[in-house]
Amino acid sequence: MGDTPVWVVDTNVLVSGLLSPFGPPGRIVDALQARRLRLALDDRIEAEYRDVVARPRLGVARFRREAFLATLQFQQHVTAAPWTYRRPPDEDDTMFLEVAVQTAALTVVTGNLRHFPPACRGPVTVRSPRDAWDFLVRSPYDDEARRRG
Repeated sequence: MGDTPVWVVDTNVLVSGLLSPFGPPGRIVDALQARRLRLALDDRIEAEYRDVVARPRLGVARFRREAFLATLQFQQHVTAAPWTYRRPPDEDDTMFLEVAVQTAALTVVTGNLRHFPPACRGPVTVRSPRDAWDFLVRSPYDDEARRRG
């Protein structure tokens, strides 16, 4: 699992992926469950994941919700330090940046890029689900192609 990327994934991406296996959010959830991707999270993010995916009005299928929640024990749990850069417009999004800065990849995946304006990102890379999925599937193949010459 040393080469497995560790990213912070915004709750909106996970919910979208759990609701539909089609499209980049669904593919990201698939990668997570196949252990091709690991989440970085702290107690705040885990609590949000658990709360949001259990909301009946969202309609996340029970088996998908339980499968996702079962994977949380295998993720990278961190203790985040306070964010020392400019804060994002929505204070609730700060926790995602605080956790991301504790990881080697320094990456947040979100469906709400406007919630993370460039001036508020500090050293963190913020990717859309499409960009994240493209990066995830491209990078191992690019490395293999370079090795072959």
